[in-house]
Amino acid sequence: MNNTKNAATNSPNIDKFSRQKVTATGEPRASIKMTSLKTLWINTGTVCNLTCLNCYIESSPKNDRLSYITFKEVSQYLQEIKNNNLNTKEIGFTGGEPFMNPDIIKMLKESLSFKFRVIVLTNAMRPMMKHSKDLLCIKNISSNKLTFRVSLDHYTKKLHEEERGINTWEPALSGIKWLLDNGFQVNFAGRNKWGENDTEIHTGYRQLFKKLKFDGDPSDPATLTLFPEMDTSSEVPEITTSCWGILDVDPSSIMCASSRMIIKKKGEEHPTVQACTLLPYDNKFSLGKKLVEADKNVFLNHLHCAKFCVLGGGSCSS
Repeated sequence: MNNTKNAATNSPNIDKFSRQKVTATGEPRASIKMTSLKTLWINTGTVCNLTCLNCYIESSPKNDRLSYITFKEVSQYLQEIKNNNLNTKEIGFTGGEPFMNPDIIKMLKESLSFKFRVIVLTNAMRPMMKHSKDLLCIKNISSNKLTFRVSLDHYTKKLHEEERGINTWEPALSGIKWLLDNGFQVNFAGRNKWGENDTEIHTGYRQLFKKLKFDGDPSDPATLTLFPEMDTSSEVPEITTSCWGILDVDPSSIMCASSRMIIKKKGEEHPTVQACTLLPYDNKFSLGKKLVEADKNVFLNHLHCAKFCVLGGGSCSS
């Protein structure tokens, strides 16, 4: 989203999140210890076929701040997992739109050949459908280890297109129907930005699922993930070490306790490991070039850490 760049200078939080180990009031800042690398996210590049209203990574047809990662580079990380017995279970592909990356099919096949579960975050539109024949071939060898998480921001055309732009609803539904008709595993990602309660949201998606002939339960987070908005213009409290008990939140449940993301910045020779999928551009959360270097405590010195993960309960993993 466009205001992500300005998070550090946003007036409600201007004195916050700047120091790694202490808050603006001098209290010890909360940090997350990595328990295991359960999920490795691969950012395929920030190029997307859409320009959404509030994209956390500012994806668009013109944004190439994160370059297309290559098959060879991804394969090296998969081999590193195997060589170091990192106990990773899942490989996630995100973007941008992953199906814009010319190596996406080879990367999916390679990940599945290592026996990982694979999840692809997609808008299910034309870039995905251009690979329909290859995806059908993959399905025949994947043993149901491949899942598509389709971004469907709202259960109505009006509000989905408010976020994604006009003429995005029908192509998305068409792609979803193709996935379902061909027996792929599908789940959904929506947003809770319109002030509805959980009952209203689940009821709306349940009615839509019925029209799609999809038998998933929208009240199950594995079927429908609802993401909190990352609005940098609102005031966000910092998370201290005492907050875990106050909020009754287990630090090991936070996303960076069990996941990392590989990115390739434009102009850089090598990909790097980022602590969080939400902070691809922030060098404070860059942990080196290798996965074995990335087993470090992550201090929650960004407002997204507080608002999205700790207070909002958001997680990208399946």
